[in-house]
Amino acid sequence: MSSPKNAAQAAQNSTALETLARAGYVVLGIVHVVIGLIAISSVASAGSTEADQGGAMARIQQTPWGVALLWVIAVGLFALTIWQIAEALLERDPDAKKKWAHRVKFLGTAVAYIAIAVTAIVYALGGRSDSSQSSQTLSAQLLASAGGVFALSLVGLIVAGIGIAFIVRGCTRAFTKHLALPGGTTKKGIVAFGIVGYVAKGVAVAVTGVLFVVAAVTHDPQAAGGLDAALDSLAALPFGAAILWLVGAGLVLYGIFCFARARYARM
Repeated sequence: MSSPKNAAQAAQNSTALETLARAGYVVLGIVHVVIGLIAISSVASAGSTEADQGGAMARIQQTPWGVALLWVIAVGLFALTIWQIAEALLERDPDAKKKWAHRVKFLGTAVAYIAIAVTAIVYALGGRSDSSQSSQTLSAQLLASAGGVFALSLVGLIVAGIGIAFIVRGCTRAFTKHLALPGGTTKKGIVAFGIVGYVAKGVAVAVTGVLFVVAAVTHDPQAAGGLDAALDSLAALPFGAAILWLVGAGLVLYGIFCFARARYARM
């Protein structure tokens, strides 16, 4: 075995890392519950949702022991990142195409966890982060470069594809393959929360991708945005308040599902 694979195997044999990775699912759940609650509360206020990772971290920062919890979130998510990278390195599917598809999925998930962890650190240190502003800045930079429209469209299609993958994973219950679930009512409840949670998150992520594509087609970087902008776009649709409430509730259920995942994930 190569040195990276040895390191990956050692990581997965570490009880301490597994414990931290499971804690990572708990803190990931906390973040999604807070995002979902922000989205739900914005229905009544009829204002901008601010329902993204930055908004969640800001709410957590304002609670007692908030800064300490932000550091716990960062540590847990970094542990999950290491675990995902190890999974990618140790992927053994005999089908070469599936092997690389799984590796891309694990590495993509690792990048997402790193992004949330970095946001937690920024707020723990007293800083601020705006996902929509970051998305608009990236869009403007890409549009100003050669082939920028194509590049930005590609980013949007990839993000939208990730959202669709979440929806498919929820509808097909594919996520259950990675869980060692108990029987009876507990299993049914966890699976139900997972289905609704994956679909809700998939819708939000897919809309984020669509915003990037719209920014590329219209040559308007201001059209792009993060998760908060995606939820604002849903709120602007006919029956938008109901849609936003349902997606927000779904994100809360996804967070609760993450709590169960911390206990029952196959690690």
